[in-house]
Amino acid sequence: MTASQMTGLTDPPSTPTVSVEPVVLPAPYRGEDLHVRVSAPVTGTHLPIVLFAHGFGSHLDGYAPLVDHWASHGFVVIQATHLDSRRFAIPADDPRKPHMWRYRVQDMKQILDELDHLEASVPALAGRVDRSRIVAAGHSFGGQTAGVLVGLRVTDPATGIAQDMSDRRIMAIIQLATAGKGGDELTPFAIESAPWLRGQDFSHITAPGLVVAGDKDELPLSTRGPAWTTDPYTLSPSGKSLLTVYGGQHSLGGIAGYEAAETTDEHPGRVALVRQVTLAYLRHVTGIDHTAWETAQAALAGDSHPLGRLESR
Repeated sequence: MTASQMTGLTDPPSTPTVSVEPVVLPAPYRGEDLHVRVSAPVTGTHLPIVLFAHGFGSHLDGYAPLVDHWASHGFVVIQATHLDSRRFAIPADDPRKPHMWRYRVQDMKQILDELDHLEASVPALAGRVDRSRIVAAGHSFGGQTAGVLVGLRVTDPATGIAQDMSDRRIMAIIQLATAGKGGDELTPFAIESAPWLRGQDFSHITAPGLVVAGDKDELPLSTRGPAWTTDPYTLSPSGKSLLTVYGGQHSLGGIAGYEAAETTDEHPGRVALVRQVTLAYLRHVTGIDHTAWETAQAALAGDSHPLGRLESR
């Protein structure tokens, strides 16, 4: 069964892609070089960029169901391996541990600063990238990373200060199964293992954004259940959209990778829905085409679609 048959939505024609990795960038702020993967279509010009942040423990080779789809439909997708990746196996007593959230944001800014180098690393890509259209996206921990780039204020557990670390080069965000607000709703496990979740302020996120949440995403971080992951939508200023994936757990059917061990709700239909709606949103928010986004909004309005619901405010 094709994606269109599963979801009732249609993608534009795809294009072959090329990926280059690792492109190594110096990152003295974190004590390890930054390894980056760049994926791009082999044809096309004025290509927008998606800057993608992986979830806790993952790496630059993850999320192929999304990355491959976006790249094959006209986007340059850039991924890094952040310091919390299992590939580094940073010990629990490493003094960098409390600063993992901050290093991630610095990684993304380092990538933006090195776009000349990254563009030149991919054969025939130079001169085909539109740097005025950059969208930050991320799953789980990566959703917080993307949010910080457009104004999410995180109270640093080391200093108690919530600093503005936004970057004007980012025009919009996509946050997939990411964290909600902190406070009394956090579990003891969250306070110990992810202290950077204690204070999150969504009120400064004025950039447009799409939030994707699974209605069965029971995380050990909050006492509120799946509704917690909708906070980036409900607590942000207007100009946001929310895709609720029915039956979706934290991997939203398997977006973290093909046959990824952490996927507990493997479901091709859910993955097809997420990648089609996110692509439609990317094309909409970057001004390429609005038709697919309008079609998705109509098809997923209310509770009539078997896979999910799409709402905006």
